[in-house]
Amino acid sequence: DIRRTQSRSDDPSAGDSSYGDVQERAGWLVGLLVLQSMSSFIIARNESMLKRHAVIVQFLTMLVGAGGNAGNQASVRVIRGLAIGTVHDGNARTFLGKELIMGISLSCLLAVAGFIRATVFNVPLLETTAITSSLFMIVFMSVAIGATLPLAMKFVGIDPAHSSTTIQVIMDILGVTITVISCRVVLGSQFEPLDAALNSTLVACVDG
Repeated sequence: DIRRTQSRSDDPSAGDSSYGDVQERAGWLVGLLVLQSMSSFIIARNESMLKRHAVIVQFLTMLVGAGGNAGNQASVRVIRGLAIGTVHDGNARTFLGKELIMGISLSCLLAVAGFIRATVFNVPLLETTAITSSLFMIVFMSVAIGATLPLAMKFVGIDPAHSSTTIQVIMDILGVTITVISCRVVLGSQFEPLDAALNSTLVACVDG
């Protein structure tokens, strides 16, 4: 009887808090959905550059996906460490240092893989350089943010488990932003920032 009672208390699906759980999770997901729209604004604002270098669009999913995967991987490691006690306030700084080194290593490896893929598909040299540099920066930032985000959430009193979904959205926005900025620098175009994209979108909505 004691074991059955304990198992029911440990079961996250047990109890009368189903409505509260749905409300909490739905609110978080809706907020992330709205936040994710920023990447669409950035793409729309830089549409002319992307049209001139359409090959970048073909690699955009790979770039953003690599960032989300690497960030989620780092986030899950920290969440698991917090849950089982291997990551705590006493060793958090050391753990983050190791993750930063891991981020650099993974960035180099994935950048090489991205370069090979672009070369196999006969992508021009300038576009290949933009794609490779974007991939390096995206993966490094995703690992750094993915490792830091659960600890930051825990510090401010938010469930660190939310970081696994949040990092996907953050890296979606940052991945698009880094790719566009990198392409602008390498390909010699001007970057249109998010505030300009939002302003133009709002003006278009008002005029419409």
